[in-house]
Amino acid sequence: MALTLSLFQRPGGIVFLDDDPDYLDMLGMVVPANWQVELYSRPSGFAKRMQHENERWEADAAIQMDMIDRGHQGQPLLPQVLGYWASTPSRYPLVKTCVVDYAMPGTNGLLVLDALQDWPGSRVLLTGQADEQVAVKAFNNGLIDQFVPKQAPNITEHLLSTLHKMSRAAHPRLNTLWRTALRPGQQFLLQVPSVSQALQAHTEQHWVEYVVLGEPFGVLGLTAAGECHWLQLEPTAGLRDLAELAGSAGLGFDVVRSIENGRQLAAIELHQQLHLPGPVRVAPAVPIGDDGTLLAARFVLAAADLPQPISAYNDFLAAQGARTIQDA
Repeated sequence: MALTLSLFQRPGGIVFLDDDPDYLDMLGMVVPANWQVELYSRPSGFAKRMQHENERWEADAAIQMDMIDRGHQGQPLLPQVLGYWASTPSRYPLVKTCVVDYAMPGTNGLLVLDALQDWPGSRVLLTGQADEQVAVKAFNNGLIDQFVPKQAPNITEHLLSTLHKMSRAAHPRLNTLWRTALRPGQQFLLQVPSVSQALQAHTEQHWVEYVVLGEPFGVLGLTAAGECHWLQLEPTAGLRDLAELAGSAGLGFDVVRSIENGRQLAAIELHQQLHLPGPVRVAPAVPIGDDGTLLAARFVLAAADLPQPISAYNDFLAAQGARTIQDA
């Protein structure tokens, strides 16, 4: 059974290349304001923008690999991820998707995309009616991830839907990296369709960025405004053990009983890994999925709980200014 939930998700840039400035203007207006967008009218400008993108991806992937390796050696991952978010704002400008028109003077979109070589992002080709067979062949040969016919009556809706799906899809390499941070039983739970769907809906509703962790088991999420949340996941089979830990942590009899009965969860490992002061926090438990084997509770991390301040994605977007066409 394939794991459909992306284990690692973050925002990323969408770069458009089209020689028609009117079309680029339209895209700049209709693409949601909370998406990072760059508009290019010349292949040369696009190529310059993408010249070192693969190196940036590799550098970022190396940071993640180091975190996971340290996790396997016993260093908790949760504070490492918070530190990564705080110290690596360079992750935000990484280009996640390129959308390139096929027909351009002196070249075509497939040649432009082919020049990206090992860049690991998603590739979308915009096609005219005469180019559709070329696009189908390119898609079947794995040269592009999707193509969108420009002559379709619902082109804008179709394109935005395609880009949204791509933005939430699991990246094969990064997903494989973060899967090693999970135990087999945790992976199995996340493969349950109703669980995966419920978590996917939660992540889309609340966060622009998140990571699924195994120790403790849960999802560390970041809102667009820069607020951190911990969604603790607890198999119902482990409630008795969690209740015993809660009792050892000094929580009262009523709380311990509530945990054992699946009405609340205690963030014991969260407190331990972040060295949080005060009593262990508890929160209401809600079922995740349809089979009743997994519960979740959401904990909000205040700024004082974090090892370092984390810059908000909204601040990054605001610093980009108005969308303008790059024609150099």
